[in-house]
Amino acid sequence: MIAERVLPLAGIHNFRDYGGYAVEGGGRLRDGTLWRSAHHEAATDDDLDALDALGLETVIDLRGDDERELHPCRRSEAFSARVLYAGGITAGLAPHLQAAGGTIDVETARERMIDTYAGMPYRPALVATLRLYLSALAEYDAPSLVHCVAGKDRTGFAVAIVHRLLGVHEDDLMQDYLLTNTAGKIEERIAQGAAHIRSRYGAEIHDDAIRALMSVNPAYLDAALATVRRDHGDIPTYAEAVLNFTPAMREALTDRLVVT
Repeated sequence: MIAERVLPLAGIHNFRDYGGYAVEGGGRLRDGTLWRSAHHEAATDDDLDALDALGLETVIDLRGDDERELHPCRRSEAFSARVLYAGGITAGLAPHLQAAGGTIDVETARERMIDTYAGMPYRPALVATLRLYLSALAEYDAPSLVHCVAGKDRTGFAVAIVHRLLGVHEDDLMQDYLLTNTAGKIEERIAQGAAHIRSRYGAEIHDDAIRALMSVNPAYLDAALATVRRDHGDIPTYAEAVLNFTPAMREALTDRLVVT
């Protein structure tokens, strides 16, 4: 199943289709419509051709302005998708970088990732861009792609929200989230992350701590979802209260993205 959903791209990490899952009440998510990835700075020409072949109508960029400047995405001359983002400055701190400051061992790394995820449902730039994402999914009946720096933390939370709003069971949305640890070029991504983290914070960070920062863990996503449940009871109520997601938008998402 993983092999069918992951495109063999040379320079874009964590690129995959997150459709296909069964939903409550019957039906399944459409294949080939919901895509996710890390940023596209290292995309090859072949990667760009593969992206163009998807027929993307919308690309949702969860990064801040400073992150986009640091890692500009490559695009082909034929690229015609709308790129949506909320703007604002994040100080270049993707969640794994936010958690890395001063980290020297795996236990501290995991604890900081859990703390970072616990605050993710209210990160201003993320919330603002998730509003754009949900609006686009409700409005356009065409493939879309959501991405951030590593395509695992903010993107993973965004995908989990979309999955649950469409009725994907929480066991399945967690399974999809955890594919980051096995699908694609995980060791290459960890090595690149290690170089970036150590250049920023120092070489004394242990290898197992780097792996904890650059991987995903059920406890991480659980922390974000626990914040949602604590404050709102469930994801649909959170989406309505925080992400401006209306019942009409949910009906439109279901019409466009669920097939029987």
